[in-house]
Formats: sequence, structure tokens, C-alpha cells
Amino acid sequence: MGFLVAPVVLYAYFVLWPYVQTIILSFQQWRGFTAPRWVGVENYKRMLDNDRFWQALQHHGIILVFLPLITIAFALVFAFLLNVGGKSKGGKTSGVWGSSFYRVVFFLPQVLAVPVIAVLFATVYRPNESGLINGVLLKAGLDGPVGFLIDKHLALPSLIAVLVWQAVGFYVVLFSAGMANIPAEIYEAAELDGANKVTLFFRVTFPLLWDTIQTAWVYLGILAFDAFAIVSVLAQDNGGPDGATTVLGLEIYNNMQQNRYGDAATYGVALCVLSLVFAAFTLRLTRRETYEY
Repeated sequence: MGFLVAPVVLYAYFVLWPYVQTIILSFQQWRGFTAPRWVGVENYKRMLDNDRFWQALQHHGIILVFLPLITIAFALVFAFLLNVGGKSKGGKTSGVWGSSFYRVVFFLPQVLAVPVIAVLFATVYRPNESGLINGVLLKAGLDGPVGFLIDKHLALPSLIAVLVWQAVGFYVVLFSAGMANIPAEIYEAAELDGANKVTLFFRVTFPLLWDTIQTAWVYLGILAFDAFAIVSVLAQDNGGPDGATTVLGLEIYNNMQQNRYGDAATYGVALCVLSLVFAAFTLRLTRRETYEY
């Protein structure tokens, strides 16, 4: 047990202690120039009275619904096609033609830094003929450009689309690894019984991959409570238009920019608690019998 002392001490100092400091700071008022002043729950009251907090919470809820659903759906279908969707060879299942190349293509967004992805999509969404999407739409005869990031009804869905594009590749690889652990004999037996690809997906792959899907859902839920980097680069007017894309991470940053470190810590504690509650709730809700194979 002695060899665990050093890692535990380092973890406690560099991970747990900053959490404790943040919780303490959330009960204080501190602008960075004078000693912190204890204010109790005033920071929390101010946060709960702030419309931006409830806007951010609403946006997290929307992202929390659509980001995991869309990402996992696309990733499952792509992973199934790359591993099982091709023609059977000698009784063994295989992926579609060129599956090795497609794996590289799907994983490519994971290699790019998040700010690079945000700048890339700033060009894609540009509201004039130089934007990739609007350029095509205008040439196709659309009357005017679509304001993907400046229309408050389109801004958040446009950001969710970027998050999905960024995340799908990683979960294609994750699900592919899970499918690789499913014995080929199970697929062979199902095909001998007359199962088609759709039946294989819903009756074999999906149930046996459930634990991996559960893990993916938790990870994507935590990503839904973050999204700061994408929003901070792509969103108009610091979470705009009209607060339509603000998230808690952005509110933390805004408070720190104004030297309101106690308020920033309060938003950070709220973000941490929401993430933990979501993870615990998801693990409890999606718990089911594990299939042995």
C-alpha cells in the first residue's frame, strides 16, 4: 500500500484541494486586490437572481438532450457499418468497403484543437457568399444568407451541430472497440438464423454494447455542461445574440474578466454539482442486466 501514498497525495493536492478552495471562495467576495471578505450565501442568491444563469441552465438542458442522442445515434450507425455492415466473408462479418479509410476520416476532428474547429466553423457559418453553406445556398437561388450564428433561433442549434461533428469520431472508435469484443460466433449464429443487418444491430449489437453506450452518454453529458471553448469563439456578443448561446462556463469567464472571483467560483460550484448529479442519475437510470458472452 505504501506505493499509493505519493499518487494519492499528489491527487489530493492538485485535484481535490482546488475544489475545496473553490467552494470556500464561493462564500467570499474577492476581486483579487484585497483580502477575501466572507459574505455567506450572497453569491448564490445573486446567481439565482441572475437571468443569465437561468438562460445558461436552459441551454445546457437543450444540449444535454440533443448532443448525446444525435452523437450516439450517428456513432453507433457508423461504427456498425465499419465493423459489421459489409458482406460476410467465409461466415465472418466485416465492415463496408474502405472501412479503414473511413475510420481515419471520422477520427480526424479529434486531432484538431477545439479553437481550430471553432475558427473553421466560423468560416462555414459566415453570413455571406464567402461562407461555405451560405455560398452554396445563395448559388442555389436562396433570396438572402442564413444567419446561423446571428439569428437567436439558429445560434444554439448551429453550435450543437459543431459539438456533434467534433464528438462523433471519438465515439465511432469507442463503439468500434466495443464491437470488436463481441464474439464473431454470435453474429454468425444470428445470420444463420436468418437475421438481416437491421436485426443484427438492434437484437445483437445494441444490447451487447449497452455498457459502452452508458459510458458514452455520461461523457457526452459532461461535455454538454462544458461547451465553453466552442461558444466563446463562435458565439456573437459574448453568448449572444441576446444571450441565446450563453453557458455556465462562459458566465464563469465573464465574472473572472470583471474580477468577480467569488461569483465565478459560485458558478463553478454549480457547474460541478450539476455534472455530478447528471452522471449519478444517468448511471442509475440506465443500469440494467449485464449480458455475459
